[in-house]
Amino acid sequence: MIKNKNLTQKVTREGATEPAFSGKYNDYNKNGIYNCINCNSKLFSSIHKFKSTSGWPSFFYAINQQAILEVQDKSYGMLRTEVKCKSCDSHLGHVFPDGPEPSGLRYCINSVALDFKEKKVIK
Repeated sequence: MIKNKNLTQKVTREGATEPAFSGKYNDYNKNGIYNCINCNSKLFSSIHKFKSTSGWPSFFYAINQQAILEVQDKSYGMLRTEVKCKSCDSHLGHVFPDGPEPSGLRYCINSVALDFKEKKVIK
């Protein structure tokens, strides 16, 4: 269930960003899968999550690269790569080339775009 529907709508449908350090999954450390809040597609796993100190949940891999779209974003006078859910076109966040190995990527994702399902994760 969407708890902050207004912010979720602004982020996932209008491309907004939740305030840094405000999201419930920023410092969240349970095992499980992070799904799209709008369509329930599996997007990220807790085994790929890391503490980036950016203020948003960060992952170095998507659980399935086929589940996301990466789109060039030129908003706000910057050149970035936007991350969207391939199934429902929800804006999730951005990906940056400053993450840890093995990928070197940092998927910086808005908490309100995610729905966490706790489960034992096999590495």
